[in-house]
Amino acid sequence: MKRVITYGTFDLLHYGHINILRRAKELGDYLIVALSTDEFNWKEKHKKCYFNYGQRKRLLEAIRYVDLVIPETCWEQKRTDLHEYHVDTFVMGDDWKEKFDFLQDEGVEVVYFPRTPEVSTTQIKQDLNQTLRAAGSESWKGDEYYETGSEG
Repeated sequence: MKRVITYGTFDLLHYGHINILRRAKELGDYLIVALSTDEFNWKEKHKKCYFNYGQRKRLLEAIRYVDLVIPETCWEQKRTDLHEYHVDTFVMGDDWKEKFDFLQDEGVEVVYFPRTPEVSTTQIKQDLNQTLRAAGSESWKGDEYYETGSEG
């Protein structure tokens, strides 16, 4: 059985996320998604999610391409995960190109998929903020209602 793993936050799930999950699953028989925990997102990535870890996990588990969702709690766990889950292929978006090539030393194939260009979580959050400001929403207090950052 060929095992594939990918990592991410997967907040405000959209069809770009589905594209990467579908393409990752096409590379093997079993897809593992390492989902960034809320603590890891805040401490290491400096971003707050709209949906909490449990909600994001349930969304991913409902997708037919995903076989297993595990927590991503630190940057360093990738090597351990490759061995613990007997991974053959490591997949990330091409915004991480060459950043994980060192994992090839662990005997896995490293694949970078191009992002779906017309959609991103960051763009969705920016669009929502703009809509809230334009509508004079009471929820919008002059700051960004939806925190934006570099994410897929």
